[in-house]
Amino acid sequence: MPDFRSDTVTRPSHAMKEAMFHAALGDDVFNDDPTTLALQDYAAKMLGFDAALFAPSGTQTNLIALMSHCQRGDEAIVGQQWHTYKWEGGGMAVLGSIQPQPLALQDDGTLALQDIQDAIKPDDPHFARTRLIVIENTVGGKVLPLSYMQQVAALAKANNLQCHIDGARLFNAAVALAPNHQLSPQAMARALCQGYDSVSICLSKGLGAPVGSLLLGSADFIQRARRIRKMLGGGMRQTGVITAAGLYALQHNIERLAEDHANARLLAEGLQALSQQGRFAGQLKVLPVQTNILFTELPLALADALQHFLAQHQVQLTASNYANASSQFKRMRWVCHLDISRGDIEQTLDLLARFAHSEA
Repeated sequence: MPDFRSDTVTRPSHAMKEAMFHAALGDDVFNDDPTTLALQDYAAKMLGFDAALFAPSGTQTNLIALMSHCQRGDEAIVGQQWHTYKWEGGGMAVLGSIQPQPLALQDDGTLALQDIQDAIKPDDPHFARTRLIVIENTVGGKVLPLSYMQQVAALAKANNLQCHIDGARLFNAAVALAPNHQLSPQAMARALCQGYDSVSICLSKGLGAPVGSLLLGSADFIQRARRIRKMLGGGMRQTGVITAAGLYALQHNIERLAEDHANARLLAEGLQALSQQGRFAGQLKVLPVQTNILFTELPLALADALQHFLAQHQVQLTASNYANASSQFKRMRWVCHLDISRGDIEQTLDLLARFAHSEA
């Protein structure tokens, strides 16, 4: 039965496991693991950077980026809901001694350009020195458009600041935007990165690898990043065993992200059709979906009952009211990925219909 908790729950395909089994190996701390070098080179060329660095997680690649761009006491402008600020344990402050300057997100997931400009501190010893602007794309499944990404990069350069993309799901954004720009997803991803000093991409979400992320930037930046990765405990040895999966993912699993987006839309349409039926009538709110992540909202008791019902049928998803602990509503998060098929969506909608028309 489908697991909607996250696109991190995917399992390597047989072909990906074969690539892992046959990977050529070296020692990555000595920078001579051939499969890891091939992955880093492939990703850097695809996205238009000089170099790349493999690390165990996106949390680590983001932290490495922040600590490579900023010194102790410097400031990074971030979004209130960015992973780098809210969901990565406060690493920039705790481990990097970097002051975050969080800004409220707009309804479309962007940071207002004027808010960014206003947050940049003057050159005054009373203030932490602003050094970096961080952008996340996608954020909560929302796609930040190419024009906006270009505007942020230009704003950073006009103010002599560095800029970093938390692109954990960058390829989801690229797949969503590519048709309107008449580009391939790979070319679209490259365009989204233009003008940025670094980007972190996750291999173990929609791309389907079991572990790992990449940090990309200039050759000098990656040289600094390699030292910080070692400091943070991210230096590993025969990494080719896992980087082979990442290389396979980049070569084979980018275009297929469109299937996840289509399944998320199918699920949203089905839920919307059910929103005026039975127990859901006037209670279920289906939020707009752009990529592979769908959110719905229900009153607390009804949400708990639904989650219990789905769990009884081995359907898993996450739900919380973390955004507002006093809220009487719970937000449910449905994430589609390569291990969820159209048939799984249809089967889940059948279960949801059964629940809607059951007695409380």
